[in-house]
Amino acid sequence: MAIILLCTGAFAQAPHPKDGYVPDEKTAVRIAVAVLSPIYGEEQIIREQPFHAKLKDGVWIVDGTLPPNMLGGAAEIRIDKNTGAILSHMHWK
Repeated sequence: MAIILLCTGAFAQAPHPKDGYVPDEKTAVRIAVAVLSPIYGEEQIIREQPFHAKLKDGVWIVDGTLPPNMLGGAAEIRIDKNTGAILSHMHWK
């Protein structure tokens, strides 16, 4: 029984990456595309590439790009750098 408890505790305390689960812009963009595609449609998200990410106060803000001469808005998603949690998402009109 003690061995089971020790193993369970080891899994619960997995080391946290020193740079967070989303350490860079490339990772933030890959997560954004994976999350936004089923929500807004893969074709829509492909049209909004390239996506760009900015880190502000520990949160990645990832925005799509509108094609030239296209009216409307692009997707935006906010991702916690340390945990990888999706904090919000929207599609501007």
